[in-house]
Amino acid sequence: MAKPLKRVSVPSLGMPGVVASAVYTGGRRLTEIPIEEAGEWSKKPGHVVWIGLHEPSLELLRKVQSEFHLHELAIEDALKAHQRPKVEQYHDALFVVARTAQMVEGRIAFGETHLFVGRGYVVSVRHGASTTYTPVRQRCEAAPKALAEGEDFILYAILDFIVDNYMPVIEMIQAEVEEIEDSILTASQPQDQIVRLYQLRRDLLRLRNAAVPLVEVCRRLEQPGLPGIDGAMQPLFRDVSDHIRRVQEEIESLREVLAFAFESSLMTGQSQQNEITRKLAAWAAILAVPTAVAGIYGMNFDVLPELHWKYGYPFVLTVIVLVCAWLYWRFREKRWL
Repeated sequence: MAKPLKRVSVPSLGMPGVVASAVYTGGRRLTEIPIEEAGEWSKKPGHVVWIGLHEPSLELLRKVQSEFHLHELAIEDALKAHQRPKVEQYHDALFVVARTAQMVEGRIAFGETHLFVGRGYVVSVRHGASTTYTPVRQRCEAAPKALAEGEDFILYAILDFIVDNYMPVIEMIQAEVEEIEDSILTASQPQDQIVRLYQLRRDLLRLRNAAVPLVEVCRRLEQPGLPGIDGAMQPLFRDVSDHIRRVQEEIESLREVLAFAFESSLMTGQSQQNEITRKLAAWAAILAVPTAVAGIYGMNFDVLPELHWKYGYPFVLTVIVLVCAWLYWRFREKRWL
């Protein structure tokens, strides 16, 4: 009976930026390895090295580059982390860029994942807002038959995980939009929601720009002849493309809802302003009656017939009250007051 493998202390895992570094054979984890031995392990038949890095330094990337002979341009891109989703081929290796997204304090925060894929190795480099890929590793290790497919299956698993993480972001925004829609119809000042609606719509546009280019990435990965990608994996990358299209549809639908909510908020605000304007106009019309009468009798003329009439003052007051009351009743009837 074979003896179980012993856990050994791996110097690389103590380095800043190294999340995981392990070698697999037959779909099962063989052992953890230092970065300095990754290149040697990747050259062994039937072995796959899977390294996970998080915001690595240039020194660490140089070590990885020397182990797998990665292209200089790909290393520069992985260090700067300001790339659009893409897939590039450098000799016998692929360089894949994908954008990640998370909700952070009510806003969508974006990150990047850079993937180096070649015969016998996969290196993932995470920057910015991104969920750890430990669940991906655990899921793959729980399915050794699928993991035995090699580096192309690991690439698929990571891309699928990235795309699946778009949906929780969309669902959180959708729940907030529904609350805003309800508040627009009930709030006394819906103008306060306009800024938030604009922010969400702009964030969704950025999310669409981050997700949609992955369709082209997956389309290229479906094409035959790419190093490290077997033809049997094409349906899996096609499935990722379908998920991206679904995300795109959800984003477009949600942006339309936000546009309607934005317009409704503006219309509601305008309606409230019109209502206030009508009330002011109605009260101005009512107050114009006593103002006009007072202006007439305030003229400095000596001969005014009503000045010496005994009932002139109560009569004028009665007329003013009756006219104002009638105007008030009419405006109430027209729902101006």
